[in-house]
Amino acid sequence: MQYLIDASVYVFRAHYSMPDDMVDDHGNPINALYGFCRFIGDFIEQINPSHIAVLFDGSLTGSFRTEIYPLYKANRDPAPPELKRQFEQCRRFVRALGVMESAHQRYEADDLIGTLVSQGRKIGVPSTIVSRDKDLTQLVSKDDVFWDYAGKGKMGYAAIPEYFGVWPEQIADFLALAGDSVDNIKGVPGIGRKTAIALLQHFGSLDNVYAHLDTVHQVNVRGAKGLATKLELHREDAILARKLTGIACDVPIEKSVAGLKPEKPDLVAINELFDEAAIGIALRRQAERIARLRSG
Repeated sequence: MQYLIDASVYVFRAHYSMPDDMVDDHGNPINALYGFCRFIGDFIEQINPSHIAVLFDGSLTGSFRTEIYPLYKANRDPAPPELKRQFEQCRRFVRALGVMESAHQRYEADDLIGTLVSQGRKIGVPSTIVSRDKDLTQLVSKDDVFWDYAGKGKMGYAAIPEYFGVWPEQIADFLALAGDSVDNIKGVPGIGRKTAIALLQHFGSLDNVYAHLDTVHQVNVRGAKGLATKLELHREDAILARKLTGIACDVPIEKSVAGLKPEKPDLVAINELFDEAAIGIALRRQAERIARLRSG
């Protein structure tokens, strides 16, 4: 089993949940760094994974998706400078911990995770995706796990429809139809979550919906008679949205599954980082425990 962690989710979670008066000796905030380091340390102590990678968003302002649709995620406020600084510190910590970390300027962490899931699947290695981002559930096969750590918990393939209404392989199509306000993807206007679920339960895929517009009025959902008109009118919107909601699984990445075996932590580098950030003894001791764990 390889564990693939969607880092940004947990950096932001720490940023908004830890006290914002946590600062270093120069007044720079360290709340996101501290919370993220504690999360990663707790995770490794709990799981002691044989293969693990922590994936970051290389650019907080762009990706290949913004080249397709410039308004992609345009509704989000830019990350404050103090958080950008902490993102780099979080990456330093992961490297010093002996764990593979990666980011790409043109692809999102989702795509890096998708690539590693795909690589693992080809050689029979299942994946546990650690995230709270529903988009990543589209990567889950019958051997994989989606783990909303500190949230809903672990979900296997069969449990995904209980939470999202559709199967993992339908998630990207579902978002293309219903839209995704979080990422500023409008989808097909007038088709919400319930209608998108009904369409995919009936037809199976977005392509099949458009191949059978003459029968969509038969779907058991309110306003079914007008669905064909809406879908035809916004066909291009749906096709564009589908390009955005799908996860790329062919990113050029420097390490394959075989390179995800963690190494012994560099305690000198960790202590240097913690000295800079004025982080106390608790996380240092945790790093020492992890070093002993790796030596055992």
